[in-house]
Amino acid sequence: MKITDFYFKNHKKLMIIPLILILLSIFILSNSYIKTGDIIKKDVTLTGGASATVYTDKDLSSLVPELEKKFNTDFVFRRITEFGSDKQKGFSIEGNVKSDELKQAISGILNIELNQDNSSFEETGSTLGKSFYAQMIRAILLAFLFMAVVVFITFRNPIASLIVICSGVFDLIVNVAIINVLGIRVSTAGLSALLLIIGYGIDTDILLTVKVFKRREGTIESRTLDSIKTGLTMSATTMAALVLGIIFTQSYLIKEMFVIIVIGLIVDIIITYTVNSYLINWYTKRKFKNE
Repeated sequence: MKITDFYFKNHKKLMIIPLILILLSIFILSNSYIKTGDIIKKDVTLTGGASATVYTDKDLSSLVPELEKKFNTDFVFRRITEFGSDKQKGFSIEGNVKSDELKQAISGILNIELNQDNSSFEETGSTLGKSFYAQMIRAILLAFLFMAVVVFITFRNPIASLIVICSGVFDLIVNVAIINVLGIRVSTAGLSALLLIIGYGIDTDILLTVKVFKRREGTIESRTLDSIKTGLTMSATTMAALVLGIIFTQSYLIKEMFVIIVIGLIVDIIITYTVNSYLINWYTKRKFKNE
């Protein structure tokens, strides 16, 4: 049996896995909100605090325990190594403290003098971080609202438009849940990546819906396969570039963005070509019974 025959023969059954994934994601996010009051883990750019990047080859085993003991708060620590080896170049650390206090503490623990040549420090006020987070959430909601308007104008059909928008919402829910499970602390750059994912997810959903619902040449199945080939080619080339970026870049923020986008692309492939594909096929056949 060809894979295309298997796909269309089991089209409805293939929806079971993503539907379970969606329900599980809703449970994860709900549980996180009940426990922490939020659905994502935020870094200091969204909660407020200081972050430091220090270049040193000194032993760092005692750094985090001593900092947590001194400030009575948790710190997020990342070791910086040379590309292609485990040789230590330095580290980055962030926590809910003042930058000058963090600088003084690190200098004392490691017994090194920190200056502009071997370190950098940034501080974000809690009010500014919370304000930016609230603005980004509003931006995401407005993005969905305006995209819903554009989709409705494009298709002029409430059911087809709803299928597209729901697929985009499912993409975001599952993506955020996976980020939560992986323990990724989302920064301002991470929120920007989520906005990109919304746009990309809706784009593939529109591509599928235009070819299946609006066009009339060929059969519904052939139009579906044509959109899948185009969509998978787009996703594969994008992921290839992003994976190379993750491997070669030394910037944690860039890696965070690329990882979130790669996760989003994989989730979008699953949701678009199972849930969205089945629903738009079903609705198109129902609306145009002569096909």
